[in-house]
Amino acid sequence: MSPTEKSTEGDGSPRGEAFLDILGRVPPADVEAALTTCGVGPTAEAAEQVLKSPICYSRPKSAVRFFRWAKRSVQLTAYAWNLLVDILGKAAMFDPMWDAVLSMSQEGGGLLSVATFASMFASYCARGNFKEAALAFDVMERHGVPPDAVALNSLLSAMCRRDGGAQAASEAFETYKTKVAPDADTFAILLEAWEKEGNVQRAKSTFGEMIVRVGWDRSNMPAYDAFLSTLVQGGQFNEAFSFLPVMRTNGCLPGLKFFANAIDILIRKGDHVNAIAIWQIMVSDAGLVPNLPMYNAIIALCCSVGNTDYSFHMLDEMPLNGVFADSVTYNAILEGLINQHKAREAEAFLAEMSKNEQLPSTSNCAAAIRLFSEEFNPSAAVDVWHCIVEHQITPAEESAKELIAGLLNFSRFADVKKYTEDMIDMGIKFPQSTIENFKYTFEKADKRHIYDQIARRMKRR
Repeated sequence: MSPTEKSTEGDGSPRGEAFLDILGRVPPADVEAALTTCGVGPTAEAAEQVLKSPICYSRPKSAVRFFRWAKRSVQLTAYAWNLLVDILGKAAMFDPMWDAVLSMSQEGGGLLSVATFASMFASYCARGNFKEAALAFDVMERHGVPPDAVALNSLLSAMCRRDGGAQAASEAFETYKTKVAPDADTFAILLEAWEKEGNVQRAKSTFGEMIVRVGWDRSNMPAYDAFLSTLVQGGQFNEAFSFLPVMRTNGCLPGLKFFANAIDILIRKGDHVNAIAIWQIMVSDAGLVPNLPMYNAIIALCCSVGNTDYSFHMLDEMPLNGVFADSVTYNAILEGLINQHKAREAEAFLAEMSKNEQLPSTSNCAAAIRLFSEEFNPSAAVDVWHCIVEHQITPAEESAKELIAGLLNFSRFADVKKYTEDMIDMGIKFPQSTIENFKYTFEKADKRHIYDQIARRMKRR
């Protein structure tokens, strides 16, 4: 737990608020005098409250003066000392920070701890001062704090949080691993850094060393996730797949994070074969339950490559896993059926969507009407239009144009007149090409008078 992560129990005491008011408005040079004359004495609890406040982090010189004033009256806690070190480090006041550390060492009583140095590591690394952070690690034992795996992990984690810090972390690991035995978290930190940088070779090397040093550990899932994700991001799908059976044998399959990332990468590459392979390992071998966005993504991918059968399989599987399809799911499948010109299946699926109270998208409505017209099924096209009107699916201009074009092709002039007038009343405007098609088709059928009626109706609108 870092100095700023301790419980906030007791926050907001009037005593602490009084001190904070002084620190927030009085110049640093006058803080101690103002505190002495305020008529309120410090307590250890109030000091913690003040030091962890944003005011002290934004006014570090005032925080130092408050600390010095409070320390003259009460014995401050190790947490308060660590807060002071954290404040000074975050302000890049490194010399005063070390002065505080030296005072903690001289005071004794266990004031110094790994948490103190972890704060220092973070402050140095946040400014890219990796060498200084490593030097702080070097002198821990001199100050009575033996470095251990927690300290090493704090150093590596601080380095890796900084862009470009993975190399510094790797060098520090190589330097200290013979003095401090790394644990599973050590390797997870490094593997996550290599994942962030996309360094496949370093990830392989680190993973191999991890297995040798700490073995297989099912609780170390972040390490496995990071390693396999790095392989997949680097395009080494086959190698990632080859590791999965080994991990399964050792009871260490990765978690949902890896599978979600891997599937996302494969979907963006349009690689539905490998995406389905990883999906099946995730569900069957790892026993993980995909979430709705994952289902929608894989269904959309399968539909885009024509594999609607597998999409229907997934649609049936979803409720068994407690995941329920939404409009995105249904529209992805409908779009796939339309693109494959499966008119009969699309018509049946639209009926299923209606039963499940799922509406087709505007683009799918227009595409479905066009498909049904091309497949000589004007009744199905009209049914889609009725759905548009009933549920006010907008914008409807494209669907209207497709319906009228289809009805004209089938010479269903009475229906053309009826639906065109309804569309005009809905405020739909037809493109000039549709109007010209009206005129041409009606004149050809010797029904110019019907076109004239429609034209007059359009002008009145």
